Amino acid sequence: MDTLVLLLVLAAVFVWALVAARFQRADIAAPIVFILLGVGLVSLGLVDVAAAPETLKPLVEVTLVWVLFTDAARIRVQDLRADIGRYSRLLGIGLPLTILAGWALAKVLFPELDGWLALLIAAAVAPTDSALGLPVVTSPAVPSRIRRLITVESGLNDGIATPVVMFAIAGAAAVEGSKGASGIGVALIQLAIGVLVGVIIGAAGGYLLRLTRRKGWLAEDFAGVAVLALALVAYFLAVLVGGNGFVAAFCGGLAFGATAGRRRQAELVFLEQASGLVSLLVWLAFGAISVPLLLEHLSPLLVLYAILSLTIVRMLPVAIALIGAGLDRKTVLFVGWFGPRGLASLVFALLAIEELGESDAALVVTVIAATVFLSVIAHGFSAEPLAARYGRAEAARGPEPGGAVDEVAVRGLPRRRAEVDRTEEARPSSGGTGDGGAGST
Repeated sequence: MDTLVLLLVLAAVFVWALVAARFQRADIAAPIVFILLGVGLVSLGLVDVAAAPETLKPLVEVTLVWVLFTDAARIRVQDLRADIGRYSRLLGIGLPLTILAGWALAKVLFPELDGWLALLIAAAVAPTDSALGLPVVTSPAVPSRIRRLITVESGLNDGIATPVVMFAIAGAAAVEGSKGASGIGVALIQLAIGVLVGVIIGAAGGYLLRLTRRKGWLAEDFAGVAVLALALVAYFLAVLVGGNGFVAAFCGGLAFGATAGRRRQAELVFLEQASGLVSLLVWLAFGAISVPLLLEHLSPLLVLYAILSLTIVRMLPVAIALIGAGLDRKTVLFVGWFGPRGLASLVFALLAIEELGESDAALVVTVIAATVFLSVIAHGFSAEPLAARYGRAEAARGPEPGGAVDEVAVRGLPRRRAEVDRTEEARPSSGGTGDGGAGST
């Protein structure tokens, strides 16, 4: 049966590649298709749901490592100085308030949960995924600064939420007396080690890529493979020395983006493609493991939490964070609404099952699953029409204040060809320095 399941999954990936461009919202359709495939495999009895979490553990961990590294590496802090205040507000004020509000709501609606599990839910559904709202962040009708604000927030908030998720899992495991639970103090030390290892590996890797390119030693066709391996090096080295590998992957991506130069976008294409493949498998695992749990535990309170999480719990903190940021009410509402929940939340849910067991994490997983599933539908269908409507309103107001800014690449499922073409056009012609010279950044 395992061989048959593998064959069906691989065939589905191939067929999806053949027809994805025919879907108007391909980046929304992919999660739906693979969720349904996962549900179908369980319905046919081809997947042992009880054994699936342990079997899928390597896939889940690799997926989170690559997604965290890619999301962080796509964004260069040096390029964000013009609007750094707005980014800092969303990430430094909006995200913590969202987690706190989600934690309070979980405690009110699900009093049977202890504080750690409520925190786990709140932190897991707080990160946004701009890949599930591509019409918003790629539409030229939407002002470039607003597109970039949403993209940058999405690229960084999953990495910022990761330590909170891991901290909550450690706390919940300690309360439940789970075998191998490390405790809160150890978890804090692991986070600190992860930060240190990630920064060192990411910065060194980015610097070495630039240095060897200038010297003509670097094989350009192999650079993408090297970056993919670098992300895993940061993860496994951190684990080896007792640190948190996921935090190391995120910090490694940030450091890599700061030192690798502008050619990093081309070097990230292969890693994004690999991430796209494994993310499809995570959506499938979500369908196979989480959807049956969701159907079993579905309740009005579950639906209510999902609705409030996507609206008040997200939009009110965003509104508070953006007070004094120079944005009108319509823009604040637009940014607040487009906070799709996606891949990172699913991976956090699967990690919770692995670390806590299905019985202890069942309610946590069902709440996360309900929120993500509702988000895929709500944000998927609203992205294009609301982006067009908001774009027309902004166009009527005249030119974009402060002028247009450069785009930030969006992690998609799959990455759109136009984005790859723009990346390739940025490549220097053969015989050049490959990074704009020794002084290029």
